[in-house]
Amino acid sequence: MTPRDPIAQLPTHEVLNTPPHMGDQDLWAGDRALRHWAAQSGAGAHSAHMAEAGRAFGRDETFEKATQANRYDPELRAFDRYGMRLNAVEFHPAYHGLMALAVANMAHNFAWHHEGNAGHVGQSLLTYMFAQPEGGVLCPMAMTYSVPPSLRFTPALEAEWMPRILSTDYDRRDIPAPEKSGALMGMFMTEKQGGSDVRANSTMARPEGAATGNGAAYLLTGHKFFCSAPMCDAFLVLANTEGCGLSCFLVPRWRPDGTRNALYLQRLKDKLGNRSNASSEMEFLDTYGTMVGDEGRGVRTIIEMVNGNRLFCAMGSAGIMRQALVQALHHCAHRSAFQKRLIAQPLMQNVLADMAVEVEGALALGLRVAQAMDNAMSDPAEAALARIGTAVAKYWNCKRCPVLVAEALECHGGPGYIEESIMPRLYREAPLNSIWEGSGNVMGLDVLRAMAREPEGIAAYMAEVELARGLHPQLDRAIGELKDELGDRAGLEGRMRSVTELLALCLQGALLLRFGDSAVAEAFCASRLGARYRGAFGTLPKGCDLEVIIARAMPG
Repeated sequence: MTPRDPIAQLPTHEVLNTPPHMGDQDLWAGDRALRHWAAQSGAGAHSAHMAEAGRAFGRDETFEKATQANRYDPELRAFDRYGMRLNAVEFHPAYHGLMALAVANMAHNFAWHHEGNAGHVGQSLLTYMFAQPEGGVLCPMAMTYSVPPSLRFTPALEAEWMPRILSTDYDRRDIPAPEKSGALMGMFMTEKQGGSDVRANSTMARPEGAATGNGAAYLLTGHKFFCSAPMCDAFLVLANTEGCGLSCFLVPRWRPDGTRNALYLQRLKDKLGNRSNASSEMEFLDTYGTMVGDEGRGVRTIIEMVNGNRLFCAMGSAGIMRQALVQALHHCAHRSAFQKRLIAQPLMQNVLADMAVEVEGALALGLRVAQAMDNAMSDPAEAALARIGTAVAKYWNCKRCPVLVAEALECHGGPGYIEESIMPRLYREAPLNSIWEGSGNVMGLDVLRAMAREPEGIAAYMAEVELARGLHPQLDRAIGELKDELGDRAGLEGRMRSVTELLALCLQGALLLRFGDSAVAEAFCASRLGARYRGAFGTLPKGCDLEVIIARAMPG
């Protein structure tokens, strides 16, 4: 007979007033706002795929794999035991399980399987859902999704690599790409001396043979400072050619002759968050690559790729915010204080409803930009809206994510601050999308450049916002303020953060009023577009229907 544990029998160890384990989440069926905006954005035909992915991504097993993949960091294996160069990274098995799950559900290529049929919207829905359990795996997903527009500048490379990109097999083997059942792509752009200023890059490329220009073979020498997902099968790289400036190159892990390419991993970054994803420094020494696009037009070649990544960042941030909100709602629905459930406390209701409004606004904004990307081929106004909209959505969603996650963590009190909770991982992940693909200042300056070089973009943006004029007085007032800001060019560069913020808020308000839930739209306009708005959560003004907003946001 097993003796009883005397400590376990003490009344002080009886567990009371603690939320139960959440278990499986259905990230599609349990998210009313997501299903609403997916249909509104034209992705209704993809609902069966999204339903299957939402169940798979939300399983408790998936969240546990994410915990393990982030707890056990990737390890650099520069050499094998015989001293031969490997330039490899070893990952925890949970990471490979997550990668296989993401690839099988097209988190890296959905847009290109459904091009012209809400493909970018569908891609964004998958990003939003997968970001909730795990952000690190999304890095190679984002890069692979973003590469195809650049490959189209060089048809031979597109014909060779697109069938591999379109595969739904995760083939983790470090072997030449022609021998694999699927491939993933990365990008190595930034260098120590330049960061976002890629024109400061010093990596050089010289022709390998007599041929030069688009499609020719080159040898690259230089050092890249942030190389995430270095186990991808090929990478887009910016390097200078003699006298022509920056060009774009596709650099494979293996040369066409079947030998290892000269990609020398120097070290892995010890990052604040995003721990499951290996980020490295890479040395090129006569590294083989093929020029993509015209010589000296590297930035032009990668611009659509950059826009795809920026949309990924905006939707990833929205997904992180959604999961933070779900965790706060679950905790507050089961935790009591002062003889009442937290979710029934008036001030906590204001906080939760306010966060729910923020999440839905971020979702609507990101999906509207994705919809514009889908429509860009047939509608010049939509193409213009997509170009400026990616920078606006990326700026604002990524800025709002860290403060919302911090508020959601605070809803938990102390239990939200310990590593057994998902909240610390979400908190560490939250700032990253604001850094990837251009910081807040870069986004503001890109909006400014778009206004100057492509005035049709801001015209399309304002036309979209004007469709909601007359639906709410606060939106009308904000549209007038935005027009005044855009019309005052004196010192505009120094005000571009506030202008970009106002662009985002006006479009969010317009979308919510025209297509969204009336209680959410009213709360958004009364708070975000009101004169007293200061940005803190829990400050929705009187008259907002908090219970309706919370009920809409509740999972399941």
